[in-house]
Amino acid sequence: MPSSSYSVNTSWYLELNHLARESSWAHGIMSTYSHLLGVGLLAVVLLGAWWRSRRSPAPARAVAGVLWAAGGTVLAWIVAHYVLKPLVAERRPYLALRRHVEVLLTRTHGYSFPSGHATVAGAVIVALLLARRPVASALATVLGLLLCFGRVYTGMHYPFDVVAGLLIGGSVVAVTWPVATPVLRIVDTLLLHTPLSPLVRARARPSGSEPSALPAFGSAGTSHGEAPLLEAAQSTGAEGEGTDAPTEPPRGA
Repeated sequence: MPSSSYSVNTSWYLELNHLARESSWAHGIMSTYSHLLGVGLLAVVLLGAWWRSRRSPAPARAVAGVLWAAGGTVLAWIVAHYVLKPLVAERRPYLALRRHVEVLLTRTHGYSFPSGHATVAGAVIVALLLARRPVASALATVLGLLLCFGRVYTGMHYPFDVVAGLLIGGSVVAVTWPVATPVLRIVDTLLLHTPLSPLVRARARPSGSEPSALPAFGSAGTSHGEAPLLEAAQSTGAEGEGTDAPTEPPRGA
């Protein structure tokens, strides 16, 4: 158990690490999820949100929001990985702590703060909220929080690393949102007039065999296909009116 001399951050890390040692049955799934599967599922959520946004009444605006959910996530990861990690230069907990800890993934010598996986999760969650995709955002929240937990559970990060990653990812997306989405909206609007329009707006569903309402005979909306039928009906009526009924032969004839 962690000593009271440790900081809160380290104490929480050791608590979760103790949990990992006591739950070996979960090592396989948590290792897989915390490495690549979790990020992959977040990407699937983004893909699904884009697919649904194409059927929005304002597809250019909706698709622009989801596109920046993806683009802003990449930007947030770049900021975290190439700017903040070298700036803070925090060593991984299994390298910094002078005691044995359970590490379920390959030990690396990269910096720990902030967590890149958590940064991705925070960016996706906030971006989908701003894009007004509530179902996708709720699903991303569940997947993202589980990913953050997994990064500590597997021994790769301190708890504050993943908390900072969530905040940084969400902040980068939120700050850049007012600038990026209007530009993407213009691009999407232009794409609507090109062969790439299905990327922005879903194709209209074919009407199939649903009967269409026919205008009344003699109305201004009568189509060319209906005109012969109308003329034939009128001609038949005229012939019926002009035909004399057979007269009774005179008596005695």
